[in-house]
Amino acid sequence: MMKNAMAVIISLFFVLAGFGLSAGADHDRQGSKDHPLLSRMPNFHISDYKETEFDSYKFIVDQNKKPVPVNIEGHKYYIRYELDRGAAKPGNLKIVRNVENALKNIGGKVLVDVAGQWGVFRSSTIMVQKGSKETWINVKATDASYELTIVEKEAMQQEVAANAEAMGNDINTTGHVSVYGIYFDTGKSEVKPESDAAISEIAKLLKNNDALKIYVVGHTDNVGSFDSNMKLSKDRADAVVKALSGKYGIAAARLRPHGVASLSPVASNDTEDGKAKNRRVELVKQ
Repeated sequence: MMKNAMAVIISLFFVLAGFGLSAGADHDRQGSKDHPLLSRMPNFHISDYKETEFDSYKFIVDQNKKPVPVNIEGHKYYIRYELDRGAAKPGNLKIVRNVENALKNIGGKVLVDVAGQWGVFRSSTIMVQKGSKETWINVKATDASYELTIVEKEAMQQEVAANAEAMGNDINTTGHVSVYGIYFDTGKSEVKPESDAAISEIAKLLKNNDALKIYVVGHTDNVGSFDSNMKLSKDRADAVVKALSGKYGIAAARLRPHGVASLSPVASNDTEDGKAKNRRVELVKQ
């Protein structure tokens, strides 16, 4: 009796598996969620989901009637939706138009909208800008599934500061060293608390070499007016000098602050990555 019951259960399992049925097949994948900007199409569930704090994606945009890839970095989401069993297929055009229209309603701009070969899929790139924040969205749809790749654009926060020994080697070799990991709010000159790691290494460098005197030079990207950036870069250099002398006891006579705004870039200001590299503090041997 027990053997017969077990055989029925096993047979039923293989029948269900053969038809692609399983308990919870139309349920969202565990740990997944819709992105805050978009609700989902009716009768769809999340079959795949990945969220990465910092990653990149090449979005296709229309440039002079040619498709061009644009690499966008930031907080990245990948969400794949599958049609529930038995639900009518909405078609790839309806899916894409729904996503586009929802994003247009909050200020989104469609950058490209293309149909795949033989109409099997349709893809669209949309960018939504709210203040200084950009969110890029790619939707790629077939008749019964669609996937969203979303990047909330941002520059990577530098979390590892060069140590005192490496700084000293650069200064001895080239006479200067760029220091990343000193943070300021946009347009502000107050040193943020998360800058402590980098500034403490500068202090260690100076304490290890009592004869070393440096210029502390503030650099900006080219966003904003030159005059305002010149003042901002000098104010930021002043703030670093103040932190070194006030918190770490470095003699102020060994430190001379200067600002050069965007006059000495180390990368192109045409990209966000380049701008991030140009926003820096540099130590120059006197």
